[in-house]
Amino acid sequence: MVENPAVKPKVATAGLVLTSAAVLILLALVPSTLLASELPAVVKVVLACVPLAAALTLLWLWGRRFAQRRTWTANADDRWRSFDDAKMSSGTSTELTLLSVEAVQPTGTWVTIRWNRFNHVQPAWIEALPEPLWVGYVLLIAPDPAQVMPGAPWPEAYFIRAADCLAWAPAQGRQV
Repeated sequence: MVENPAVKPKVATAGLVLTSAAVLILLALVPSTLLASELPAVVKVVLACVPLAAALTLLWLWGRRFAQRRTWTANADDRWRSFDDAKMSSGTSTELTLLSVEAVQPTGTWVTIRWNRFNHVQPAWIEALPEPLWVGYVLLIAPDPAQVMPGAPWPEAYFIRAADCLAWAPAQGRQV
């Protein structure tokens, strides 16, 4: 399954935190319990290795999650740099946030957008782009003056040509 690149990966979940706490408690209690027991040495070693293996597995899992978060943050920062570069180098541009993706078709996608500057929500048709569209993307577009004019009502649906999409970045990755 392909994950949405606009969503920041979670590091800690309730299950992971609770499991880590339980394993830490086991690690604290098992040595004293095993020393006080009258089990054969081989059984003691095996029983001591179980929480140690669980702790190492959890350590690996935490490390992997932190690495994924670091990678995602670095990629988001790169996306925002290219977004800002495109914004500075293009003429008139505006930012839209994709709130939902309704229907993906070969020639384009029906989405719900929010015009960030005006906080206006409306449906839109975006021509097919080389990359898939995900909820949470902030798109930089060159607005079509024939569709949006000062003083005129908003169009019922806004049509975005692929050529008018200048850049995208994940909304969660924006450094304010």
